[in-house]
Amino acid sequence: MLILTRRVGESVVIGDDVSVTILGVKGNQVRIGVTAPMDVSVHRQEIYERIKKEEAGEPAPEQAPESGEPPTEET
Repeated sequence: MLILTRRVGESVVIGDDVSVTILGVKGNQVRIGVTAPMDVSVHRQEIYERIKKEEAGEPAPEQAPESGEPPTEET
């Protein structure tokens, strides 16, 4: 694993087309921005792992909608 140190506003370039920029640091969280071509998938690791499990035929755990809207209640 390559380990790099970056400050807010600095970037790391991966290959010719992918750039990762440090946008902010707050406590133990780091906000990053990823610039990549449309044909390059970019996911958080836990989402990537869920996608791979679904592709392997494992059922996905039930979750709230990711649209940013609260779940609707059925009456």
